[in-house]
Amino acid sequence: MLESLKKDVVAMAKRAQSEGLCKHLSGNLSARDPETGYVVITPTQVDRDLLTARDMVVLDLDANVIENESGLRPTSESLMHLQIYKTRPDVNAVCHTHSMYATTFAVLNKPIPAVVYEIANLGVTKSRIPVAPYGRPGTTDLSDSVIEPVQEADVFLLQGHGAVAVSQGDIYDAYLRAAYIEELAQLYFNALCAGQGEEPYFFPPEELQKWEYPSQIKFPNK
Repeated sequence: MLESLKKDVVAMAKRAQSEGLCKHLSGNLSARDPETGYVVITPTQVDRDLLTARDMVVLDLDANVIENESGLRPTSESLMHLQIYKTRPDVNAVCHTHSMYATTFAVLNKPIPAVVYEIANLGVTKSRIPVAPYGRPGTTDLSDSVIEPVQEADVFLLQGHGAVAVSQGDIYDAYLRAAYIEELAQLYFNALCAGQGEEPYFFPPEELQKWEYPSQIKFPNK
């Protein structure tokens, strides 16, 4: 199972870089093995184009190194990932990015409102993508800062830093959510520009809570 997770995390790390969600050496990804509870996480300061499954580091939730074939250091934001898994036992994957538009709103310390209905799929509870207060990367200030927002939503921003997406599914789903944060941030930015700074309409929590796959859709029998 761990070898499969390592390959999956590497694949999504490469994809996040190719899609511009993680540029240069920024951002980090992890996935948790449901059987052992161990976390497979990307190393620090390694070009994702060169990453291999052997480079992945395996940690337990107390940050003890379980496997480290290549001798590389785990990402400096490992404590943040581990805190998310501790706070949300249902989470199986974390994708942290520094994508342009999402990070723009993180720099502004500005939550992204629910300007489109699909945000209901991202586990938001207050009609917004929240912002975690600033914590210096690699410190417990950062890991402590995510406790509240990750209980509010499956996606959130880090003040002055970037974005985080978590998934109860797998690392691919966490990556997709991170990609959607960036798309939503760009859409919100464009709406603000087109409206000359006027805030666009956003969906209230009670409307988002009604979302479910439309039961009235009838698919034809083959």
